[in-house]
Amino acid sequence: MATSRHRATATRPARPAAAVGSAGEPTADPLDHGSARSRRLLTGVVTAGLAKGGGLLVPVLLIPVSLDRLGAERYGLWMAVLALTGMATFADLGLGTGLMTKLAPCYADGDTARARGYVSTAYALLTAVAALACALLWLLAGLVPWTSVFNVAGAVSAGETRDVVLVCLTAFLLNIPLSLIVRVQYAYQQVGASNLWQGAGALVTVPLVLLVVHSALPPLAVVVATAAGPLLANVAASVWVYGRRMPGLRPRLGAVDRRRTASLLRLSGLFFLITILTSVSYNVDNLIVAHTLGPQSVTAYAVPAKVASLLGIMVTMINLPLWSANGDALARGDLAWVRRMVRRMVTLSVLATVVPAVCLVVAGDWIFAAWLPVSLGETRWLLAGLALWFLLLGAFSALMMVQNAAGVLRPQLVGLVLYLVVSVAAKWYAAGAYGLVAVPFVGAVTYALTVLPAGIYGYRRTLARYEGAGPTADGGAGPAGRRRGGRHRRPQAAGRRGAAVSSPGLGR
Repeated sequence: MATSRHRATATRPARPAAAVGSAGEPTADPLDHGSARSRRLLTGVVTAGLAKGGGLLVPVLLIPVSLDRLGAERYGLWMAVLALTGMATFADLGLGTGLMTKLAPCYADGDTARARGYVSTAYALLTAVAALACALLWLLAGLVPWTSVFNVAGAVSAGETRDVVLVCLTAFLLNIPLSLIVRVQYAYQQVGASNLWQGAGALVTVPLVLLVVHSALPPLAVVVATAAGPLLANVAASVWVYGRRMPGLRPRLGAVDRRRTASLLRLSGLFFLITILTSVSYNVDNLIVAHTLGPQSVTAYAVPAKVASLLGIMVTMINLPLWSANGDALARGDLAWVRRMVRRMVTLSVLATVVPAVCLVVAGDWIFAAWLPVSLGETRWLLAGLALWFLLLGAFSALMMVQNAAGVLRPQLVGLVLYLVVSVAAKWYAAGAYGLVAVPFVGAVTYALTVLPAGIYGYRRTLARYEGAGPTADGGAGPAGRRRGGRHRRPQAAGRRGAAVSSPGLGR
């Protein structure tokens, strides 16, 4: 089957570069090789850097206004609740990443009907999940001792605590189906447009928060205004994409397919597990600090962490376009391109992180003293640990993008399980024994000993799987791949059949 497919492709006339699929988007050119792939990657990196950079700066710039209006105790509670929502990103069941993987071959083939089926199925599943979760949240919120959960008894009233939790969790749940638009845009090579929409959502937050503060509304209104920005951005992007840009992909109840439901859930299973482990392990710090040192210490930790997180988040977003680009390169057997781009992206990530990290560590105390209405105390060593931690997270994300594109996920799972078990216990002890400063250093050391070696191993095993499948004139796997029964074409086929790539010790 794979051999006949390659031969047919070799004799078929190339589609014009401007060919348009039924969704209104340019279809993939089968003769598109490394140079065009590199140009698309560069476009994605540049737009991510510009748009996401602005979007990430907005919450940081609003810290003084929010902190002054809420106070240290309420702000610490807010950050702890947001950490809880960060750990609950697994609520989309991995369907977001699964949908992005499924849509990639639909985009290449111009198969709008199949794509609409996957989009409709994903929206139906996640809308049902969000509706059920919202109903349970509002029914049971009064039964949960939230002040004890976040250790704010005596600092924030039970009613205020419950209201903050309801606002943050409700906004998070509503955004589960709404955020699928980001995955659709990425799959259809609209990375720049997606980044601009998300940046716009962050910018909308600024006038909303300033209006709340200027109007002297209750402190809870600050939380509501901040939560509204991303929701409005995803609603607007959905109306634009499904109403004007790609109406052929508009979700429809009649397009929901039980076979596609099962296929999406199978593909999303491992991504679901990785999302759970990643979200919990990367967002647990505020909860550890809250329980070991109290809510005021959460503010002292969360503010520098939010500023330092810009380093890691930015580099990770810059690397995200590698996901789809690596999938294309691996399917063509172009391992030289994969290796070259990984080296370049790791180098770029380190260079882009080191200079601002050093500046932040050197000038951080002065910046916080001049910028914030309350004192955070000495933060230099805390900032140094956070900078090291986010440098590791961002710099080596390029390795993970190769594995994600190939479906080689078990090495990441093993590394994340080890990291979660070891780091939570070590951070809990270190926070109580040595204070805030120890938490990020413990995280960085543990990450370097667990996740990083597992990621390097998985990257090497991924490339080893595709060795010998060099690119041919038709852009497919070379003779070695065909002699092995088309094994090296399986990642692309898996996206169509919903079966993850597997090999001994890897994948499923």
